[in-house]
Amino acid sequence: MTPALEQLQKQLKQLPGVGYRSAERLALHLLVEQPRKLPELVAALQAAARTVRRCARCGNLAEEEHCPVCADERRATGQVCVVENVPDLAAIERSGAYRGRYHVLHGKLSPIRGVAPEDLNLASLLARIQSGEVAELILALANDVEGEATCHYLTERLPAGGTVKVTRIGFGLPSGGGVLYADAVTLKSALEGRREY
Repeated sequence: MTPALEQLQKQLKQLPGVGYRSAERLALHLLVEQPRKLPELVAALQAAARTVRRCARCGNLAEEEHCPVCADERRATGQVCVVENVPDLAAIERSGAYRGRYHVLHGKLSPIRGVAPEDLNLASLLARIQSGEVAELILALANDVEGEATCHYLTERLPAGGTVKVTRIGFGLPSGGGVLYADAVTLKSALEGRREY
């Protein structure tokens, strides 16, 4: 293996979900089977690196000051769904079930991993709440210790008087999933999140 191919493989392997074999396949595909497409890929990566940045309001990906969601005047402005990262936002958008605004934290609190409040996109969320822009805060963070700690931290920093309604997305059994194969945390969440039938 040449040093350049080894370096390319090493860089590809750093991508999420790409192991040694996948990195090797991708590198060989680009260099051997599709060398004509390599300049297009490099140009697309460079263009994205130059133009894509965080939305000034919510932290989503944007090419302008505000992302397409924040710029869309048809969205419900008082509802803000708080997510951990951009892929979570994308998943909610694909569902078509939500037409409000978002706030991307770019992580969740984790003292074990050294992630403190100042490491997250929390200050701008608190500023949005202080400005009166937020009527309902929908917490769509993971149902784990770090997610719960982040939700607790946020609710503790809300203004006194309860002017902001705080909701948490429901967690439970996946569609088509059975009780038999669900773990204890999922079953607990499903029971707590039940509604009238």
